Amino acid sequence: MPLALLALAVSAFGIGTTEFVMMGLLPQVADDLGTSVPTAGYLVSAYAIGVVVGAPLLTALGSRVPRKRMLLLLMALFTVGNLASALAPGFGWLIAGRVLAGLPHGAFFGLGAVVAARLVREGRQARAVATMFLGLTVANILGVPAATLLGQHLGWRATFLVVSAVGLLAMAALARLVPHVPVDERQSLGREVRALGRPQVLLGLLTAVFGFAGVFAVYSYLASMTTEVMGFGDSTVTVVLALFGLGMTGGALAAGPLTDRALRPTLYGSLAALVLALVAFRFTVHVPWLALVTVVVLGAVGFMTTTPLQMLVMNKAKDAPTLASASNHSAFNLANAGGAWAGGAAVAAGWGWTSPALVGAGLTVVGLAIAAVAGLLDRDRGTAEGASRVVAHSPLAEGHPAAGQQVSSSSPASGS
Repeated sequence: MPLALLALAVSAFGIGTTEFVMMGLLPQVADDLGTSVPTAGYLVSAYAIGVVVGAPLLTALGSRVPRKRMLLLLMALFTVGNLASALAPGFGWLIAGRVLAGLPHGAFFGLGAVVAARLVREGRQARAVATMFLGLTVANILGVPAATLLGQHLGWRATFLVVSAVGLLAMAALARLVPHVPVDERQSLGREVRALGRPQVLLGLLTAVFGFAGVFAVYSYLASMTTEVMGFGDSTVTVVLALFGLGMTGGALAAGPLTDRALRPTLYGSLAALVLALVAFRFTVHVPWLALVTVVVLGAVGFMTTTPLQMLVMNKAKDAPTLASASNHSAFNLANAGGAWAGGAAVAAGWGWTSPALVGAGLTVVGLAIAAVAGLLDRDRGTAEGASRVVAHSPLAEGHPAAGQQVSSSSPASGS
């Protein structure tokens, strides 16, 4: 694998850390800024709003910017947003900092996935995308627990200062390791928008919204389930979250080669496995050791859905994949918000702390049904694809040239 993928993974690590760490810092932030924990919870939503708005907006604005330069600009915006959060004088300014930090999230992952796929030869593109996403999963194992611990001992502002430093490190890695990829002269915003509007792309985005919502219906309340149902103490919550992160990493590692071999079967299989795991968790959560095993499985099968979903929308928008790829991360964040809301509504209705698991299973069933309909439409049209081979081939794949080598603008891969 090219070293450029390491730079993308380091960037993903920083983004993943700042996305999820706020969940563990809410009590400290609320106490320091004189607000309640539920009100401080708006900081989680503020980041998600930044992602949903920023993904299509920044992708559109950067459609004519060379790919490497755009990645650097997005990571610079991420760093500034985290620095603004660290220095925020009040709650309103912190909300603004969180929105600013979230704006480049979807655009970076969308563009990064396209660049990653074009760094390798045909047949290994999903593995390249999964390698970038490994940074996100490692953030949940190491970054989030470490950043939460740092915030608890040195204050929440120290956490965002450290994440800002990670952003600077990621920028240095991108500048050094990612090759220059100019924009294809044929590329245009109108072409990207038309690609985004294709039925198969829209069905892929809908699959992400409902299928991945099942994960966050449970993940959002995993801390409460740990103490209220499993019977563990507060100190165990970090361990349980880290186990979920370990599962995510395993799922990402498995998803790459499986998606390269058979995209749609991997998508169907991971969604079906997620439904089964969510239903099982409703019962295993009462047996502590079984609950911990199921948490790992949930992380694995839940995150195994992300690579085939990412490759699917990129493939279906193959001649203009960047906007579709970025919009997929807006879809994932809508899934985060929708899953958390649905799970919370079940708890508020008095159905108990285990009810989000069944709610999540129902949401994932809807996602699986949408994916199945999309697959049948593909089959009817004779366009079904068995592997992630549709993203345009890049000369970068030939011999994995050193950082700094330019991609020929005559190549189909030189566009976004």
